[in-house]
Amino acid sequence: MNVVATLRGLSVDGRIRTPVAWSLYDFANTIFSFAVVSNAIGLLLTQGLGDADGNLWLGIASAVAVGLNALVSPVLGKISDRGGQRLPYLLFFTVLTIVPCALIPYPPIALGILLYSIANFSYQSALIYYDAMLPEVSTPHTRGKVSGFGNAVGYMGTIFVAIVLLVGGFSVEQRFVVAAVLFGLFAIPIFVVVKEPPAKGAIFRLADIPESWNQIVSTIREAREVPYLSRFLLGRFFYTDALNTVIVVMSVFAVRAVGFSDQETLFVLLLLTVVAVVTGFFWGWLSDRIGPKRTLMIVLGVWVVGLLLGGLLLTKPTFLIAGALLGSGLGGMQISDRVLMLRLSPPDKLGQFYGIYGLVGKASQLIGVPLFTFIVAILYPQVGTPAYQVAILSLLITMLIGVWLVRPVPDGWKGSGEPDPEE
Repeated sequence: MNVVATLRGLSVDGRIRTPVAWSLYDFANTIFSFAVVSNAIGLLLTQGLGDADGNLWLGIASAVAVGLNALVSPVLGKISDRGGQRLPYLLFFTVLTIVPCALIPYPPIALGILLYSIANFSYQSALIYYDAMLPEVSTPHTRGKVSGFGNAVGYMGTIFVAIVLLVGGFSVEQRFVVAAVLFGLFAIPIFVVVKEPPAKGAIFRLADIPESWNQIVSTIREAREVPYLSRFLLGRFFYTDALNTVIVVMSVFAVRAVGFSDQETLFVLLLLTVVAVVTGFFWGWLSDRIGPKRTLMIVLGVWVVGLLLGGLLLTKPTFLIAGALLGSGLGGMQISDRVLMLRLSPPDKLGQFYGIYGLVGKASQLIGVPLFTFIVAILYPQVGTPAYQVAILSLLITMLIGVWLVRPVPDGWKGSGEPDPEE
């Protein structure tokens, strides 16, 4: 069967353009994630304000955006569920990402920090509606395949924008405008091609706000009744803390601590993305072969080694080795803990528990990035570059706590409906 026929078979309406248009939004939003969140904003702030103040404000802006998003995510989801349509909200938050993004590099820098917080908050909020549109572009039997296709296309977006920035030789300031334009361009198909059913007519009420938060509290209580699930989610909070932090600060660390140029850093990040894509196939195979829990423990061990190398030795060759280890584990962590979550959850509550799973990943960013940036802000005036080493090594603490929490968690639970790998 050829690729065209395969994609047509994945679609809910038999049209190849439906899953492709939906996946192109993943391509679009990873352009923002890579070019702005992982690269340009940290460099802009540290170059403009210095290492101490630049890192301080990077931590504050990131915490504000992610914290506010984590707080209102249940409400945003409830709003779209009421009317049954997601595209209008997806469009609103997409525009609210693109416009501020293009204006970030223009003075004064304080306004740029505010605009970045707005753009990052809107980027995170848009993902709520994008993910919720999966049923509109796939059938119950093709959800996983379409989701995986979107994930792969998203990685292609990262590689694409890295090549564009490298070949174009764009300055740090220009990268914000390039990211905004490309995000907008590749986001267009989902709004033109994907069709939603008519609105249900229900409207969102102010009374739904406390109800949304109460549902989260209720789900957390229910999760505590499932064997090992709350322990796993707590462990995930700590080890994804390190993952999310590295994604945000790697460019700053490479330029300000290791000594790479802006362009060299882009090339290095491109290589590490390719490593993540290639090794993702291996981690997926290993997870099926030995189980997601054992795979996750191996991945976390790889990250511990990578953080140690990156923190102890500030040389370019060592950074490349550490980056390759962290890059390889990036996909592995996402693949194995997603499957482990499935193994631990009862089928009739899978959706609501995955909501907590996603919320835990967001909430972890409230510790890691501020911790890293505040350490640099406090120590850099006294010790200089070694402040970055202390900050990187601090991530080992949360990583090891995560390892300790997840270690007793089994691969299988009878109530999940999944086969027990020990049998």
